[in-house]
Amino acid sequence: MGDRKSSGVTRWGLGRAKFPLKWGDRGTIRRLMILGGLLILLSLGGYRAMIWMPGQSYRGELPPLTPAAEALATELRAEVEAIASRPHNYVTYPELVRVAQYLETTLAQTGYPVEVQEYTVADQAFHNLILEIPGQTKPDEIVVVGAHYDSVVGVPGANDNGSGVAAILAIARRLANQESDRTLRLIAFTNEEPPFFWTDDMGSLVYAKRCKARQENIVAMLSLETMGYYSDTPGSQTYPLGLLDRIYPIQGNFISFVGNFASAALVRQVVGQFRAVAQFPSEAAILPNAVAGAGWSDHWSFWQQGYPALMVTDTAPFRPLPLSPLPHPRRHPRQTQLRSLRPRRPGLRNRHSNPDQ
Repeated sequence: MGDRKSSGVTRWGLGRAKFPLKWGDRGTIRRLMILGGLLILLSLGGYRAMIWMPGQSYRGELPPLTPAAEALATELRAEVEAIASRPHNYVTYPELVRVAQYLETTLAQTGYPVEVQEYTVADQAFHNLILEIPGQTKPDEIVVVGAHYDSVVGVPGANDNGSGVAAILAIARRLANQESDRTLRLIAFTNEEPPFFWTDDMGSLVYAKRCKARQENIVAMLSLETMGYYSDTPGSQTYPLGLLDRIYPIQGNFISFVGNFASAALVRQVVGQFRAVAQFPSEAAILPNAVAGAGWSDHWSFWQQGYPALMVTDTAPFRPLPLSPLPHPRRHPRQTQLRSLRPRRPGLRNRHSNPDQ
C-alpha cells in the first residue's frame, strides 16, 4: 500500500467507514456530492422521507419452523440446486437454455399458460418467462413480481439469483389456486447480469418497455434479488455510504426493501404488510438511484418506464459472503442460507461481489 502523503491521498471517515480521498478524482467527488446531498435531505426532514417505515422490525429469536415451513425450506433448496448448480448465462448458453426450459415447465405445472417473450442479441435468442394470474375485481391493475435467472459469468449463482427464482416458483405454486383482486404476473427475467445490466438488452427492460408501449397499468413491481444469506455476526452488514451504518444494523440478519422516491408509497405499503405478518427482521430505505446498490436489479428497468418498483434483497455485495469448505447442514453449499423465505419469521462484475461463487 502506497504512502498516503506521498500519493496525494487523504483518508476520510464517516461513521465506521473510511475511504481514500484523492483530490481531483471524479469518482470521489461524485461520492462526496451524493453523501452531501443525503446529509442535506436528512437535515431538511429527509429522515421521514427516506428512512421512516410503518411498523417495527422483528427483534429476538426466530420462532421454530413449522412443518409447512420445513417443507418449504426443502422445496426451495431443491429449486436452487435445479436452477443454479452450474453457471448459466450468455457464455454458457446451452445451460441458460436448459434453465429457461426448466422454469417454463415448472411454471406451467400451475395450470396457467406461460408466455415466452423472445428477443435476440448477437444471434442468440433469450427468453423472459411470464405467468399471469388474472385479477377478479381490478384486472387492469397489474402487480409484477420478478427475478432474473441468469448468473454472473463463471459462477452458478445459487444466491444471485437462484434464491430469487426459487421464491418465484414457490409463490406461483401457492397463489395459482387463490383468487386476487389485481392481476398478478410472475416473471423470470433473462440477462440481468453484465454485460447486459443497465442496457437495452437487459431482459427486464425489454419487458418493461413492452408494458409501457401497451399502456399497461402496472401498479407495483417487486424484484426478488439475492435473498439467501444472513448472519448475526457484528460487522457482517456494510453499506454504500458510511453514514448509513449509524442508522441501520451492522448485523446482516435482515431482509431489506429498497425503492426510489417515486416508489416511496409502494415501499411503505409492502414493508408495513410484511411486518404485520412476518416474524423476521426487516429494514427499508427510499434512495436515489445515484446511491450504489439502489438500482442494482430488475426494478431499475421499471423505474425507467415510470412504474413504481422496489427490490427485496439481502443487500448482495454489502453483506460479504464468507466461504467455508464445509457447508452448514441448513445452508446451501458456500454458506447461502434460505431462511429469509420462512413464512413466519433479498454494469460491472463487482456490482455483485458475492453472486454465490
